[in-house]
Amino acid sequence: MTTYGQTPPSQWDFSCDLEVDYESEETARIVYSALAVDKELQPDKVKRQMSVSDGKLSVRFEAVEARFLRASFSAFVDVLTLATKTIEAFGQGIKL
Repeated sequence: MTTYGQTPPSQWDFSCDLEVDYESEETARIVYSALAVDKELQPDKVKRQMSVSDGKLSVRFEAVEARFLRASFSAFVDVLTLATKTIEAFGQGIKL
């Protein structure tokens, strides 16, 4: 059955946005580069889009189910925290 004039339902029903202000374009780009290498394990169920602008790392997650969104977001925040703490511990006074 074809329905004209209606938008088909989206596969990506669940979404979440995260923004982290590093106050430094360089630091935000380093974190972006470190996290961009890890692709989603189930790209057919979760999408992650990242960008950096004005020293802020912005991330948008979209998923087909809430549990996939939660798992992806949680794992990402764990790695994001590790990257941020590493820069805080070892990046002071060093040209990154």
